[in-house]
Amino acid sequence: MPRYALKVEYHGAPFSGWQRQSEHPSVQGAIEAALGKLERRPHTIAAAGRTDAGVHGLGQVAHCDLEKDWDPFRLSEALNFHLKPDPVAITACAVVPEDFHARFSATWRQYLFRLVTRRAPLTHDKGLAWQVPHPLDAEAMQAGADRLVGRHDFTTFRSSICQANSALRTLDRLDIEAVEGPSGPEIRFHVKARSFLHNQVRSFVGTLERVGAGAWSPDDVTAALEARDRAACGPVCPPHGLYLAAVGYEPDPFDHN
Repeated sequence: MPRYALKVEYHGAPFSGWQRQSEHPSVQGAIEAALGKLERRPHTIAAAGRTDAGVHGLGQVAHCDLEKDWDPFRLSEALNFHLKPDPVAITACAVVPEDFHARFSATWRQYLFRLVTRRAPLTHDKGLAWQVPHPLDAEAMQAGADRLVGRHDFTTFRSSICQANSALRTLDRLDIEAVEGPSGPEIRFHVKARSFLHNQVRSFVGTLERVGAGAWSPDDVTAALEARDRAACGPVCPPHGLYLAAVGYEPDPFDHN
């Protein structure tokens, strides 16, 4: 059975998250249902990361096994047809070796978080960014973020229901970018690591927002990290500003150059 890698974009608002659930809509369930229209049998796909309810995908990667030899472009077109009207799109498709695994073959994952600072309610970006009504000091936030980069025990910054065996992770990048976004002043967080703990990025963002607002100092971030205690974490921000932006592989299955 040939194996295909799928690059997936989705708006997370209508879904209970990536993972298939019997009672609630999921991104995985939508794609598996579309595959069932192409080959009428049960399908199970695997993804690079299981995003939570409300989290969006720009460059999620999944893989599937099919009985037919599909041209990758025709497969993506057929899936996009059957995914309508769900806000899910296959933006790239490639044939991959049978030992390729969307999760276990990934060498890094990158997330984007969007935070808009304005008082007026969001309209076009509602559900696509976290809004706070006060300005934030991006330089102070970067100073706090720098305390988190590297290999650490991130117990403070993971959910109490996280199922990972260890809280040790290496954070490769946590960059803070202040931009003038489509809805006004925006802080963008670019976060990269091989793997993440449950709610790790949202815990980072909620904590660093407190630094930007002046309620915490960068030294407070260090103290929270070193506490290795979930109670020391700042507020956990909502999911709707978070995007799984990209997943890395060697070689990149979508690089046809």
